[in-house]
Amino acid sequence: VQLQASGGGLVQPGGSLRLSCVASRSIYSFKHMGWYRQAPGKQRELVAVIIPNGEAKYADSVKGRFTISRDGAKDTVYLQMDSLKPEDTAEYYCNAGRGLTDYWGQGTQVTVSS
Repeated sequence: VQLQASGGGLVQPGGSLRLSCVASRSIYSFKHMGWYRQAPGKQRELVAVIIPNGEAKYADSVKGRFTISRDGAKDTVYLQMDSLKPEDTAEYYCNAGRGLTDYWGQGTQVTVSS
């Protein structure tokens, strides 16, 4: 399984970015897919996760600002990030779970700065 993440970049506070994660197999074959992030000197944390029935959960820090969605035809999961704050600056990682195994994509850097 391969996960290809993209969409990071530099954005001003209050701006938006959309991250994409393309999977090498059907996204419905995973028990969950989601996004994590890791800022320098901090532990990796869950940002958002979506399960096959479409239910999504978010970290409290991003609720109301971030939206996770998916496109089964493209085997892609998205993370729409609005109203970005400097504290959202981190490396963002795509994650997928299947059976007892977790798969990780490479990180994509998000920097929120004026």
